[in-house]
Amino acid sequence: MYAKPAPDDPTPETAVEQNSRNDVRGRNRVLTLSTIGFTVMFAVWLMFGILGKPISEEFGLSEVQLSWIIAAAVLNGSLWRLPAGIVADRLGGRRVMTVMLLVTAVASFLVSRADSYAMLLVLAFLVGFAGNSFTTGIAWNSAWQPREKQGFALGLFGAGNVGASVTKFIGPPLIAGTAGATYLGVVEGGWRLVPVVYAVLLLILAAATWFLTPRRDRVPSHGTPLRTQLVPLKQVRVWRFSLYYVAVFGAYVALAAWLPTYYMNNYDVSLQTAAYLTALYIFPASLLRPVGGSLSDRLGARRVMYWTFGLMLLSTGILMMPSGHIVVNHPDGGQTTHLAYQLGIVPFTLLVVLLGCAMGVGKAAVYKHIPEYFPTQVGAVGGLVGMLGGLGGFFLPPLFAYTKTWTGLPSSTFLVLFILTVICAVWMHLTVVRMLHGESPQLADHFEKPDSKNRPAAPASEAPSAPKEAYE
Repeated sequence: MYAKPAPDDPTPETAVEQNSRNDVRGRNRVLTLSTIGFTVMFAVWLMFGILGKPISEEFGLSEVQLSWIIAAAVLNGSLWRLPAGIVADRLGGRRVMTVMLLVTAVASFLVSRADSYAMLLVLAFLVGFAGNSFTTGIAWNSAWQPREKQGFALGLFGAGNVGASVTKFIGPPLIAGTAGATYLGVVEGGWRLVPVVYAVLLLILAAATWFLTPRRDRVPSHGTPLRTQLVPLKQVRVWRFSLYYVAVFGAYVALAAWLPTYYMNNYDVSLQTAAYLTALYIFPASLLRPVGGSLSDRLGARRVMYWTFGLMLLSTGILMMPSGHIVVNHPDGGQTTHLAYQLGIVPFTLLVVLLGCAMGVGKAAVYKHIPEYFPTQVGAVGGLVGMLGGLGGFFLPPLFAYTKTWTGLPSSTFLVLFILTVICAVWMHLTVVRMLHGESPQLADHFEKPDSKNRPAAPASEAPSAPKEAYE
């Protein structure tokens, strides 16, 4: 006997359509809330770039001491990236991201209670935990986004790096406008108010992440043995990607925290002006990340990396040139000066913005490699790449300070970045050449494009084909 379905009974087609709509809504919520949460946590992670100046004045800190406060935050924002990515793959990004938001909120509030340099170092280290949200979000979004859209989605999520500029905008006016005030009888104004504001925002985002994202999370490595997840880390390719990320992300983090002080010391500008000029570097370095992901989807990640390293070498090669002139002592005792060189604040800023653009595109290109080669181990591989990239951001600020002390040249900051970029570009190019030679050794001594008119066509079965990896 045939029973006509009730009007509200879903047919198989409508059920599939409903599930599809739910998937779209779910992944859009995951992408939106994870990106907002990452943006705020990134702002908290790098807030000492702006707070450093008033903190140094209050506690009488040297430039090297301040560099270690910045480095301590970057260090803890790197150490846990590998385990955070693995846990997100095994338990789901919703749980891990919510916990990170709550922990960071507590640490941020405690910064406002610091009363010594030692306490600042400890609290800066604890606040740095926020930086590990990156690999959590990468693993979470990779689990929800379809493969053909992963480059753009991961690039959009990574654009949360723009959080580094949030403190640059709200910090100086908030510090200046509230200095000397006390709120609710507990919270002091000035620089101490900034971490309290962030703590409140983080608590709100923790609640939104927990209640607004899909309760049934996607867990790609649920039940997968930990040893299996860690197998890809034995591949040299993963460590090569990590070095690339040191250049495009670790250097970005270090420079974002270092530039305000650099501007103030070398161009004699105010804290607020230095903050705005630094934001000009941060915005393209962050907002171009989705563009980098989209270009990597269409052109291939490795081709994009060639352009990235080329622009980085061009900009840092000019920025590392020291200001000054050559003095010639003549036999008659006279002196003349020649080849005077001084990079003004406008060309300096334009070159730094170009450097930021290259880094923004390159960050997305590096992470485009990961779901392509390791689709079920994005958390582990992305965690290692992010961890080592972040550790680069830990080592670079003290290295900037010490090289300036050793050489007496402020531009030595960019000499460090130039050398790092050269190493990455050479390693990548040698890898591509080796892969091409291994696939088509018969072309090793052919330096010109073959003349197709005078050369017989090879049978289809014998025609060599280079692997996709060689060109991406």
